[in-house]
Amino acid sequence: MAEEALLFALFAAFAVGAPLVLYALVRDEQSRRTVESTDWENAERAARKDTREGRDDRRRVE
Repeated sequence: MAEEALLFALFAAFAVGAPLVLYALVRDEQSRRTVESTDWENAERAARKDTREGRDDRRRVE
């Protein structure tokens, strides 16, 4: 009986704790993103750079 109660307590703690941890991580990421905001041109440039790097990696494999 004690083992079942312990198992239930651990499950309940995980069921409540995991979403709270994920919420805190997402909230922290959003606050950092606001601080490190970039303008439209720099965002497009970074996206193009990522795409080019991906193509270069595929060429090297072949």
